[in-house]
Formats: sequence, structure tokens, C-alpha cells
Amino acid sequence: MQVVVLECKAKAAGMIAVRLESGRITIRNERKPQRPGGFALIRLLAGGICNTDLELQRGYYNFAGTPGHEFVGEVVDSDDKAWIGRRVAGDINLACGHCDYCRRGLQRHCPTRTVLGIVRHPGAFREFLTLPEVNLHRLPDSISNEQAVFIEPLAAACQILDQVPIPPGEPVAVLGDGKLGLLIAQVLQAHGAATHHYGRHKEKLKISAAAGVATEVRRAKFPKSLYNFVVDATGSPQGLQQAVAMTAPLGKVIMKSTVHGTTAIAFAPIIVNEITLIGSRCGRFEPAIKLLKSGAIDVDNMISDRFPLSAAKQAFDRAGQKGVMKVLLDGG
Repeated sequence: MQVVVLECKAKAAGMIAVRLESGRITIRNERKPQRPGGFALIRLLAGGICNTDLELQRGYYNFAGTPGHEFVGEVVDSDDKAWIGRRVAGDINLACGHCDYCRRGLQRHCPTRTVLGIVRHPGAFREFLTLPEVNLHRLPDSISNEQAVFIEPLAAACQILDQVPIPPGEPVAVLGDGKLGLLIAQVLQAHGAATHHYGRHKEKLKISAAAGVATEVRRAKFPKSLYNFVVDATGSPQGLQQAVAMTAPLGKVIMKSTVHGTTAIAFAPIIVNEITLIGSRCGRFEPAIKLLKSGAIDVDNMISDRFPLSAAKQAFDRAGQKGVMKVLLDGG
């Protein structure tokens, strides 16, 4: 009997985790993470592979470790026992909480922050993960696990409206019909902007069109100097140049593409036309959760495939294929 108990304890102390290093995806057996004070221990329910994860695989940040920052999980242990058993999503930036940026409410720009699955904090693609309790957001029952995986990227889409005052009815161009581009187009349309979504794939653009967005399949000859607001969500080095060309004098380009390597761009038209370039990254979870709960954003049709956590290599291969949208990893 004693031997059986010891074996069970040893098994319970372990877990499987995804490892990304030098572009290779492997599965490893690791010890369950220790929960520091103020942190929650979370059991992964589902995670989503995003373009940033694929860029990490290509060499972005010289990343080595467990990736994954889009997730939904169940709290299994925490200092505040009210969290236990709750289904949660979580802000991915772990700030110090006491520097000047943090005191000003700019935790996402804390100079010593770590970032879940990206910068010095193991990511969500493992059976158990840890995050500070202050980073957690309770999820209503009306949002499914599959939908909840989209909260982090949807918050990034909502961040545009926190950064740029876009009047209702204002024409806005969104470039790129990948996962983030589709979310951005729907968010801007729900806000009341006259959203024009340009992409290369008719099937993907149907998701935006169903939300009332004007869509165009374009590969060349984009309109010139037409919009006061243009969002680049192409994920390509050429996307920013195209966005600048479409922006009217004194207009704004919101940059949402994360691309590994250096991007060349001609600065003369930016300077001459006095165009403002705005970097845009993570956003608040509250508006994203509200939009999902209301049913205003369609994410169900953005899921291409799902795999068990143990098949992460196949999942990453699938996510990297042309035309594929969200690939989910089930935590069990």
C-alpha cells in the first residue's frame, strides 16, 4: 500500500509541458510548478497557438522554453481561496508593481516585467501554469472554453480603441485577414466605424462580412491616401509600407504586426504627409470579455483544428500551414 501511495504522489507531482527551442517543438515531463505567494496555480483547459508563437518558433526573441499565452484554465490553488475552482483567463504581463510605470497604471510597460510564454515566464502550453492573482479574470459560464482562448487577442484588438479616438461612422481600413485582422475588423465594426477589411482570402473575409464589414479581396492596386485610420495586421514586412500608402495626410497607422527580423520602410512619405505611426500591443481584458459575452464577435468560425497537448508538434505544424486560422491545444 505504501508503495502505491508513493507512486501516485510522484505521478501527481509531474506534468507534461511543451518545449520550444531552436525552432523545434518537443514534449517533456516536468515537475508541477511551485506556486509563489500571491500567485495562482492553474490547470490548463485549452490554449491557442497564435502568430507570435509561430514567430517565436522562427527565432523571435531567441526564445527557448514553454510558449503559450492565449489560454483558459481552472484555478486549483491560490492564496485567495475564492479563486479555487474558478475558470479564468489571465493578463500575460507580470509587472513588478512598484516602479514608476506601475504606479502610473502602465504595468504592460514595466521595464522589469516578464511575459507569459514570451519573456522569462514559462507559458501556458503545459498542464499547470502560474500567474499572479491580480492578473486573473473570472469568466462567465456563457463563454465556452473555445471562445475564452480568444480573450487575449481580442483584448489586443480592443486596445486600438483605447489608443485612438475613432469617431462613429469614420472609415477605417484593416489590412490582413488572419486571426487578429478578423478580430480587429469585428471590434471596429461593433464600435460603429465604417470598417473596410482588405485581405487575400475570400473564405476568411466572409467572417468579417457576416458582421457587416465591407470586405475586398486585393492583391495589388490598393487605394492611395484614402483613410485617416489604417490598421496593419498583415503579419508581413510589406504590410506597414502598404498601410502608409493608404493613409491620408495627417492620418494614423496602427501597427499590429509582430514580425521577426528588421522591416525596411521608406520614411519620406511618412514625414511629408505627417503620418503618425502607433505601435499597439496588449489590451484590457474587460472589453474583450464583454464583447464575447454579448455575442458581438464571431470566434467560433475562426477555429481550424484542435489537438491534445501531447500532440503539440503536430499542432504547431498545422498552425503554420497557409490559410489555417486558430489551432487549439486541449489541456484535459
